[in-house]
Amino acid sequence: MNLFPSSIQRMEQALSTATLKQRVHADNIANVDTANYKSKQVNFQQVMEQASASRVKSYRTDARHLEFQSGQGASPVTVNHNTVMTPNGNNVDMDFEMAELAKNQLWYNAVTERINGKFSSLSSVINGGR
Repeated sequence: MNLFPSSIQRMEQALSTATLKQRVHADNIANVDTANYKSKQVNFQQVMEQASASRVKSYRTDARHLEFQSGQGASPVTVNHNTVMTPNGNNVDMDFEMAELAKNQLWYNAVTERINGKFSSLSSVINGGR
């Protein structure tokens, strides 16, 4: 029996992704002056594939059907090679990183508020509406 609705599990995955993005952007900012450091980013598509692969258990019933991609083992964090390098070989754009950090913080706060609302609703049901 699953005690919590699947929406709570999806929000948990969203919080985990936001935490990963926070860590990656913080690492980029911390290494802004490190020679030859290449900025990293979180590949959202890879995160979604891993989340759906862990949730969907399937098998092919016909050889003509497409196989599900597992996405296991591959890291959703990729090195960014598409930006301008500074003379010391570093490609961290501080303005971009700070903007992404702020966007990620807003996303994290919104998901946290939503999950708090879900738990508040569950608490209300458990306590008989009191």
